[in-house]
Amino acid sequence: MFDAFSLPDLRRRILITLGILVVFRFMAHVPLPGVDADALSALFERNALLGLYDLFSGGALKFFSIVALGVFPYITASIVMTLMTPVIPRLQAMSQEGEAGRNRINLITHWLMIPLAGMSGYGQLVLLQREGVIASTELLPTVAIVAALIAGTVFLVWMGEQITNYGIGNGVSIIIFAGIVSSLPEQIGQGFLAQDQIGGLVLLAVLALATTAVIVIFTEAHRRIPVQYAKTVIKSGRMYRQAGSTHIPLRVNTAGMIPLIFAMALVVFPGVVASYFANPAGVDPNFANTIVNLFQPDAALPLGLFYWGLFFFMVVAFAFFYTKVIFQQQDLAGTLQRQGGFIPGIRPGKQTSSYLDGVINRITWAGALFLGGVAIMPFLVREVTDVQVIQLSSFGMLIVVGVVLDTMKQMEAQLVMRRYEGFIK
Repeated sequence: MFDAFSLPDLRRRILITLGILVVFRFMAHVPLPGVDADALSALFERNALLGLYDLFSGGALKFFSIVALGVFPYITASIVMTLMTPVIPRLQAMSQEGEAGRNRINLITHWLMIPLAGMSGYGQLVLLQREGVIASTELLPTVAIVAALIAGTVFLVWMGEQITNYGIGNGVSIIIFAGIVSSLPEQIGQGFLAQDQIGGLVLLAVLALATTAVIVIFTEAHRRIPVQYAKTVIKSGRMYRQAGSTHIPLRVNTAGMIPLIFAMALVVFPGVVASYFANPAGVDPNFANTIVNLFQPDAALPLGLFYWGLFFFMVVAFAFFYTKVIFQQQDLAGTLQRQGGFIPGIRPGKQTSSYLDGVINRITWAGALFLGGVAIMPFLVREVTDVQVIQLSSFGMLIVVGVVLDTMKQMEAQLVMRRYEGFIK
């Protein structure tokens, strides 16, 4: 880090990144008008799911600020475009047009983000109006609040792109990272105020370190597939054939954290829909109340086993699904054949494709079970430590570890490029 600050260009990149994050944290504390702060605080105390969403917005949702949606509408739009590209021929053709095609797909993603942000913002607004947090239901204030939420998301994505272009690391990921990390000091302080939970906090710290180590291992783990290239060299008027060798790194966790997002969206959906039809507290519960209780992440045993068990199996299933989609888009077998490469002992073409499919299916089992284990880690930690004030989020840990690793690699690359040396000498 000291070496990085000694270089003017790299120091400027780091300061730009930190400055943009300061602006983001300031915006997270600017509330929208018409919000009853006391009612909003009471709503968060009785709704654990909103607390989970607030963790990723860096406290912006707790204040219902102008950036309460965070950058997640953009992430949702990116996922939709990734899934639609192999399905829609026009998008598939764009993806094969090089940099120009990728820029056009990126532009479509940004436009798709706007209606998604509008729908998400309106849904949050309706929920808060239903709970009495926002009293006004007139058209003009509603349109103004939704427009402000959309503008906040667009501004955050723009700031993330400035970090990517002029700072260090992936800007959107760093903004999510900053939102998650910013809430940890408050949670840790609340944990230490509960003197009867000191032992649980120590055990929580041990489990968090062990989970972080496992995440690092699986994030970096990959299977190397040897590849050889035959090339022709002409020397002194004669033709010689030379062989070069390299490898294809197939990641164990190819899908990243996308299966967690898919699974969480589907697991949460029944409870959210049922909450609109459930009877309020003090009234005889109906079927909708049963659904709400069944799909609550903080439900006690044995109801909690249903929610987290379903979450685990859906994460594993989506890991295989998304890995298959990504792997088909890469078309490694076709790329090797066009470039004159081959896997030793495997014929080019269909046999190479079948071989790579078999390898990726086998290693995906490890990645899928890893993601499933990380997904249910909050439930296991809560039951083992009995600590409620600190939320050990599977999303949060994956994002934090991934962003730190990626940023350190980029900083190392910048140092190597300038000094031909890095942190490790």
